[in-house]
Amino acid sequence: MSTLWQNIHYKMLRSGNKLNLLIAINVIVYLAINIPAVIEHLFTGFGQPSIIATYADEYLATTAYLPKLLTRFWTPLTYMFMHAGILHILFNMLWLYLMGQIFEEYLGNKRTIGLYIMGGLAGAFFFILCYNLFPAFSHNPAMLLVPVVGASASVMAIVVATATLLPNYTISLILFGPVKLKWLVIVILVIDFLGIAGANAGGEIAHLGGALLGFIYIKQLQRGHDWIGGVNNLFKSSPKLKVVVKNTSKNSAEYPRQEEIDRILDKISQSGYDSLSKQEKEILFRASNNES
Repeated sequence: MSTLWQNIHYKMLRSGNKLNLLIAINVIVYLAINIPAVIEHLFTGFGQPSIIATYADEYLATTAYLPKLLTRFWTPLTYMFMHAGILHILFNMLWLYLMGQIFEEYLGNKRTIGLYIMGGLAGAFFFILCYNLFPAFSHNPAMLLVPVVGASASVMAIVVATATLLPNYTISLILFGPVKLKWLVIVILVIDFLGIAGANAGGEIAHLGGALLGFIYIKQLQRGHDWIGGVNNLFKSSPKLKVVVKNTSKNSAEYPRQEEIDRILDKISQSGYDSLSKQEKEILFRASNNES
């Protein structure tokens, strides 16, 4: 048992893997709420609301009702680590792990937690704004009090950021085969938008807010502005970033060798863009400017 806990501790805190840390936090929060809730139901019956789950929604889930939000100002942060059911957390963590690996392969792992949190906050803000702005929600006080939970907005920020960075990256889906990320994300966003008319309007709106943040973040990064490249590099200007450029028809004197570009991209995938030397950044910058 001690070896198991040592392995968990290593993967969470000492391995440097930010995806493992985020997934572990989500799982721990879910179990911390739901295991006691199940035990409670064993004594009170499964037909009654769980007091533990009710308190968790009251103090950890976010809401669009502004007077309540003022007394629960921390909930736009805590809601992104809660989930409404086992399938909810399962699919969110699968998406986070799969897309997060691609994201970190090209940008390193220093930005993962920052983008996760910013995406969740953007989703909460978009949800609160829309619910207080549009009459379909604001004219119904009961809807303003509906709690919203889930990592979906945070995960959507990472998913859309990855697709914006690598729109033609292809993944294989069961039943559908190879699909480019840009088409996959467009389908997901359309489904989320249509879902606003359904029972989970607040959640769908939060998804769109997280997606918008992910898109804007990568566009800013490509312009040389890294919002979340580490505390010491916040909003630091750097050379414009583009992913992979291959064009062997360029003159070798003005266009970097493909082997050199591949080596730099490998370094980015291992340590992130900020680990590059000034010369390596200049080489990557020249390659992006000579794109065909």
